[in-house]
Amino acid sequence: MNSFAASRSTAEWKAIDTAHHLHPFTDHKSLAAEGGSRIITRAEGVWLWDSEGRQLIDGMAGLWCVNVGYGRKELADVAHEQMLELPFYNNFFKTTTPAAVELSKKLAEITPEGLNHVFYANSGSEANDTIVRMVRHYWDLKGQHRKKAIIGRNYGYHGSTMVAVSLCGMGAMHRQADLPFPGFHHVMAPYWYDYGGDLEPEAFGKLAAKAIEDRIKELGADSVAAVIAEPIQGAGGVIIPPASYFPELQRICKQYDVLLIADEVICGFGRTGEWFGSDLFGIKPDLMTLAKGITSGYLPLSAVMVGDKVAETLIEQGGEFYHGFTYSGHPVACAVALANIRIMEREGLVDRTRTDIGPYFQDRLREAFADHPIVGEVRGVGLIAAIELVDDKKTRRRFPNYGEVGALCRNHSFANDLVMRATRDAMVLSPPLVISRDEVDELVRRAKVAIDATARDLGRM
Repeated sequence: MNSFAASRSTAEWKAIDTAHHLHPFTDHKSLAAEGGSRIITRAEGVWLWDSEGRQLIDGMAGLWCVNVGYGRKELADVAHEQMLELPFYNNFFKTTTPAAVELSKKLAEITPEGLNHVFYANSGSEANDTIVRMVRHYWDLKGQHRKKAIIGRNYGYHGSTMVAVSLCGMGAMHRQADLPFPGFHHVMAPYWYDYGGDLEPEAFGKLAAKAIEDRIKELGADSVAAVIAEPIQGAGGVIIPPASYFPELQRICKQYDVLLIADEVICGFGRTGEWFGSDLFGIKPDLMTLAKGITSGYLPLSAVMVGDKVAETLIEQGGEFYHGFTYSGHPVACAVALANIRIMEREGLVDRTRTDIGPYFQDRLREAFADHPIVGEVRGVGLIAAIELVDDKKTRRRFPNYGEVGALCRNHSFANDLVMRATRDAMVLSPPLVISRDEVDELVRRAKVAIDATARDLGRM
């Protein structure tokens, strides 16, 4: 236990936290009434320990990000060495650092073909703000000054800053800040389970893509700058599009001369069994957002991968780009990202996710919940999955007060020492890529305990 955690009791930490710490996405009044936060003190592999000594299995890899697992000494050593040699220097003033240069080269090698330039930020939110700046600047340089609008999807999540929230398709986030800003639009998500009705998934995928085409026509193609899409909508509930969706979306973007942005903050760095979700679905984006798994969450870092068409225009015609962050390309974060990618390559974590542990994880979830009375669907690929809780399996009817059952199940999960997230009534899992088969078995066992307890509360078991 580190010196911080050893210095106080759990009760003291909870009291201080309640008095001073405002958490992300938290009802603080309810948290205080429940007795305050759980204090996590250490971690190893896929396991967490709290200040009371209880051991949790982390079914969410932190926040979709700890891909190589906790406790990687190699990453700590790299950070230590870089801090001693060059703890910080900026990338302003016509300077750079070796770590930023080397990482840029590596990212250009592993991302889809044509994404050869990198702009660094510190979070997915900042990266997506950056993309909006780049996209609008690009079209101005091309002389198409009306191309400002950006289209996203309902349930899309692209970050929490003001512009990033405008990109999101999350109504609750919009209502708290009078968002989205003008020029940001949202259409139906490719969410077959909710919206597919009697259509086969492939037909529905084309229909969902057509919703984007219809909005482009409504706004006028000469006013639409870009479409932004997560390959799999993670925070939206692990919405996996039908195979027909992205080919049709790419056709539409090409036809109407609209840029395509792939938000890979969650899908990137092996989560789906490919390096990027774009590889899985055959997406050829003009710009790509990276974060989270780029360092396995060990340090904050994000990146915008810029396609050749956009980059060449920005470089040759754009002059000075009036945008950047103090910590853009921070040398310690970049060094850790490089070491993180080396671990993934050396241990074959992407291939393992595609051919071994990913299929095992998906099979075990489907076996466990195939006949469960409140599970309508298990969906997923690689090491990302959702368990959809429903009132009626045959009709896909939702429970009343949509979201309450998911919250109930999440509470059972946490009480059973499993970190499993609820998105509305979908229970979401995204464990570290290093999870073993035995640990998958234990994760699934605990998930079933939580979902069984939820069903009993509802009088369904």
